[in-house]
Amino acid sequence: MQPERASNSRRLTAALCIIVAGLMAGVACSNKQVGSDVMATVNGRKITRTEVQKFYDNQIADSPQKPSAEQADSLRLNILNQLINNEILMQRAEKLGLLATDEEVTAKLTEIKAPFTQQQFDERLKERAITLDDFKRDLRRSLTIDKVLNKEVTSKIDITDNDITSYYNDHKAEFNLIEPQYHLAQILVTAQPNPQVRNMKAQNEAEARKKIQMVSNRLDSGEDFATVAMNYSEQPETAQNGGDLGFVPESSLKQDKAAYEAISKLKPGQYTGILLVGDPNSHQAFGYRIVKLLSKEAAGQRELKDPRVQQAIREQLRDRREQLLKAAYYETTRDQARVENYFAEDLLKQAGTTK
Repeated sequence: MQPERASNSRRLTAALCIIVAGLMAGVACSNKQVGSDVMATVNGRKITRTEVQKFYDNQIADSPQKPSAEQADSLRLNILNQLINNEILMQRAEKLGLLATDEEVTAKLTEIKAPFTQQQFDERLKERAITLDDFKRDLRRSLTIDKVLNKEVTSKIDITDNDITSYYNDHKAEFNLIEPQYHLAQILVTAQPNPQVRNMKAQNEAEARKKIQMVSNRLDSGEDFATVAMNYSEQPETAQNGGDLGFVPESSLKQDKAAYEAISKLKPGQYTGILLVGDPNSHQAFGYRIVKLLSKEAAGQRELKDPRVQQAIREQLRDRREQLLKAAYYETTRDQARVENYFAEDLLKQAGTTK
């Protein structure tokens, strides 16, 4: 079983995802009568069209094509549904005395900003059309919801030794590696256009060579590999996880002879020099990368007595149970709330008048 991937709790991209979720928790609490700007209420508290639209605009900001009318309504309905669920939990937090404190918000904000300069941090907020006040407000809401779920769900989950033993006996084949596995992380730099990469994106071959050399220099000077990957890697799907590629079978590594030769000589914690990346279709140079070996798993059966096996099973069982119980918790808390979804009602009315 593969060990847990590197944590991305300090990564701004992941944090922005949390904040975007937090945006959905914001609700207007005025005492005005329900009007055209109100899309739903939760125990009398209003969720406005303005708030839904704010998150909707954020969702489609990077979309190359404008959604159709039906797609737009579907997205708004999904956003509104999440807004409702989050508002229910915010109200639950008020009753339980679990609202996030100023100290908790400040500590989390400091943690998120740590890998970045102030300019880099400000640029990322600007890209998402989020002000610092928005960020802090919605970070508070996100932390609050986490506190509620931790108290009401996560803290009640107990994975016993018998649970772990039973799972291992039923899935023993999963712990038999037929070939060595390499847990890798990488920093990738290319000269190819990529609108998802905004931080120092190399625009041509010369810039790519210069940038990867700068990355190599930073690593050689002792900077943390994961932090450098978050800041400079041009592979968005892995950069937010500190460049973590997960486990790669040895047979896959051998398809790139030069990379395999370099990686196979590493000890865990070491990284390669600058490696050329070729396009598998055109066989032309695509870019450059630096690869770090996080760990290596030899082939063979992993026994239950191995602490890594026990930990992997415990985490997997806990994640599954947590997902199930959180879904059940959302359902029960929603059943106890008084929810009126005017937008959903309007959609049904419009469908009834369509010929």
